[in-house]
Amino acid sequence: MIRKAAMTPDDAATLALQALVWILGDDDRAARLLALTGLDAGMLRERAGERATHEAILDYLVAHEPDLVACAEALAISPELLAEAQQQLSGRPDWG
Repeated sequence: MIRKAAMTPDDAATLALQALVWILGDDDRAARLLALTGLDAGMLRERAGERATHEAILDYLVAHEPDLVACAEALAISPELLAEAQQQLSGRPDWG
């Protein structure tokens, strides 16, 4: 059996930042992210490198399946990989 390598926190952070770029490419998505996270544009710039921000970005996507799927397609990855990154950063177990 071939086993894939476990996702590292650095891998998850990279995916979160790639997802952020995708989110910010659409004004409505960007506004929704800011509204749901309580961040403003300045705070997002200041905190873009923080784990909590990465987690918030991935939480945002995982909570809204249409954006999760669209982001995954844009990044040419599976939605499950974004969900795995979110779990890696949150420390919550994968019950699936």
